[in-house]
Amino acid sequence: MLTLLLLFPLVTYGMQQKAKCSLNLIKDYNHAVNFYRPGNYLISGIVSSRFIGDRLPFTFSSTPLNFVDAFVNKRGWQILNFVLAVQDVNHKPKLLPNITLGYSIYETLFDGRTTSDALTDLLAGGKIDIPNYTCGRQKTLLAVLERGESDISMHIAGMLGIYKIPQLSSGFVLHDKKQSPFVNCMVPNEAAQYDGVVELLLHFRWTWVGLLASDNDNGEKFLSTLMPKMSKREICAAFTKRVQRKTSLWFSHEPSPLWRQVNVFVYYTDSQYGFYAIMEVQSFFERTQTGGKVWITTGLQDNILFYETEAFRHAHGSLSFAMKTKKGAKKDYYEPKASASWQKAFVCSYSKHALSVRSWERCREKKNQMLLPQKEIEGIHSQDSYITYYSVQVLAQALNAAYSSRSKRRLMVGGGDKMELQRLQPWQLHSFLKKVNTSADGQYLDENGALAVDFDIINWVLFPNNSKARVKIGSVERQKSANLKFTISPETIVWPTLCKKTMPHARCTKSCCPGYAKKIQEGKPPCCYDCAPCSEGTISTQEDARECIKCPEDQHPNKERGQCVPKAITFLSYEDYLGILLASFALLLSSTTGCILGIFMKYNETPLVKANNRDLSYILLFSLLLCFLSSFLFIGRPRKVTCLLRQMVFSIVFSSAVSSVLAKTITVVLAFLATKPGNRLRKWLGKSLANSIVIFCSSVQVVICTTWLGLSPPFTDSDMSSQPGEIILQCNEGSVAMFYAALGYMGLLSAVCLTVAFLARKLPGAFNEAKLITFSMLVFCSVWVSFVPTYLSTKGKYMVAVQVFSILASSAGLLGCIFIPKCYIIILKPELNTKEYLTAKN
Repeated sequence: MLTLLLLFPLVTYGMQQKAKCSLNLIKDYNHAVNFYRPGNYLISGIVSSRFIGDRLPFTFSSTPLNFVDAFVNKRGWQILNFVLAVQDVNHKPKLLPNITLGYSIYETLFDGRTTSDALTDLLAGGKIDIPNYTCGRQKTLLAVLERGESDISMHIAGMLGIYKIPQLSSGFVLHDKKQSPFVNCMVPNEAAQYDGVVELLLHFRWTWVGLLASDNDNGEKFLSTLMPKMSKREICAAFTKRVQRKTSLWFSHEPSPLWRQVNVFVYYTDSQYGFYAIMEVQSFFERTQTGGKVWITTGLQDNILFYETEAFRHAHGSLSFAMKTKKGAKKDYYEPKASASWQKAFVCSYSKHALSVRSWERCREKKNQMLLPQKEIEGIHSQDSYITYYSVQVLAQALNAAYSSRSKRRLMVGGGDKMELQRLQPWQLHSFLKKVNTSADGQYLDENGALAVDFDIINWVLFPNNSKARVKIGSVERQKSANLKFTISPETIVWPTLCKKTMPHARCTKSCCPGYAKKIQEGKPPCCYDCAPCSEGTISTQEDARECIKCPEDQHPNKERGQCVPKAITFLSYEDYLGILLASFALLLSSTTGCILGIFMKYNETPLVKANNRDLSYILLFSLLLCFLSSFLFIGRPRKVTCLLRQMVFSIVFSSAVSSVLAKTITVVLAFLATKPGNRLRKWLGKSLANSIVIFCSSVQVVICTTWLGLSPPFTDSDMSSQPGEIILQCNEGSVAMFYAALGYMGLLSAVCLTVAFLARKLPGAFNEAKLITFSMLVFCSVWVSFVPTYLSTKGKYMVAVQVFSILASSAGLLGCIFIPKCYIIILKPELNTKEYLTAKN
């Protein structure tokens, strides 16, 4: 019955193996290989260094050591790392006094069935693998260290969980601690590594990349973690692809055109044979001369240095992340080179129990045999080696803590007293494993139980002499502020051969030059965008700007809108052609007014000068002189004093001039009305009425200007927005209402004066001054009526120039229309300068 139960699994697995003699030494190479050494406690290791297809059948016809030599040369360095780590603990008596660690390591060849056989052998004990039966072998198993594929690691967790045996795994990352409570993840915290990948892509401005990941839970975690980080930094995944263990099942010999367009691949693999995917894809692109492709991977380890040159050539120029260990760490966890010392360290045998369907190849370490001298250890510092060494250290520290907390018990052995430490069961170790948070070289576990380490950025290089090396080109270090310190030396990077020694381009579209901003295209990834020129007043100083920014108020964009340049300061200055022209006219008209005033003073006793109130003529001429001179307050750099005076002086002086004209007009009308018999207006004639009109009308303007100064006086100001590229220095009027009130009052006086003069234009007399006043006021009003819209429609110094021109033109109109005819008569026609002529009706 027992024989039938043992043969039943063979039918299930479809095997048709015939019964073999127990002494048959023909090796069954589809089974695991076991390396072991006895001890007080055993640490088991489940490792995979090779696929089944890599193992070739051979016999022990000559000596079993041939297998060991072949195995080491076939990348058996993982087992050596395990053995060296255990040996290192046993040589530290202070760590585990009076306790020797043994090991039982299984090479399972990445195969699920082989791993299951190894676990059955480990858990059963004895020569016949029957679960729950010890069959003579002492149960000293303490914990299991494994590094396999993530799916195999989960199956291991299921089997070990039945017996609550601690599992230290570096094969997969736990998503839910409740589902696997006895698993301790020894993989490094990859968050810093993923952030480093993003920083590396941003440094080289690679925003259009392909993502490849192992077809398991670890690969799913990689994609779900990295893609949001990439999207946040505007890096797009052109495609995502799951890589199966056998690459021929997923990679088509004619991939989509998208694969040809993408020049950078980010590849996550948790298998030491993930390098085969790179080999297959790279070889295809090299055959088709598609162009250079750069691989950024999180899984390339130092074991690829053991590959043949032709195989390693496909990894040339690739970039990867390797765990950085502390300085001064133990140097025994390195990849050793196969040597005669290793071959002499183990004795191997091939056996199969008569009642068992499984055959085993077991290699036992020779007693008191040092594995490798320190001088023969080759110094290649790898992530796998460190994790193995660290895991063994963690177990040793947990075991030490457990015994430190337990009391001794007395046993009677052979009739005498002997003190013996109470044996620790595997399930009792869990609480102590949780308390171990530091390693021998100072590394520590984070809050999630993962190894918190920094990473080096590695460039894999094949030199012309076919030598292979990993070259450190940068690092990703954690900071206390939860940020990362990313450093890289791009000048030291060796790019793939097909890249022709230049950094490859990995973008969906061309970069937007400075002066342009990215414009997202509807229905396309954010990395595929158009470039839109910056709008007026904005710039972009860098390539691929997300948006254009405004320049400071005192600066403006240059022609290319790539940078801000200082604005030019402008005002109506004496150096400008416009300023020179207006100043020249003001000076000419002022001189002309002065000359006319001199003529009138010289001929002050002539009838023409004395007619219509000589004093009013003097007041008008003096007011016009001040009007011309007031225009100089508007020319030049605005200052506090000139801003306060210019509008006030202009308003009051012009009001005096218009008041004088109004007084003259009223005087003319009253003079003709007074000539009629019985008219009572005669008593109003005289200087008192004219002076009263001038003083009253001017006083109203003085009150308006005083109120203006009291409420909101003018002040110097800078207009930075009216004219592009210019800062306009100007006088802010303070209260715009008061400015237009003063201007409106002058307009009211002008309208009244024009109306009165127009009504008196037909009064009899050879020289009717009312006609001259009417024409002058028409000119005056026309100038100031056109001033308002023109003033409002101009900006900067041209606004000031419009006001100066209006002052000069209106003043010149009054001067020319009223006084030039009189000067003509006084200078050129003195015979008409008589009382008879002036009083004549024709």
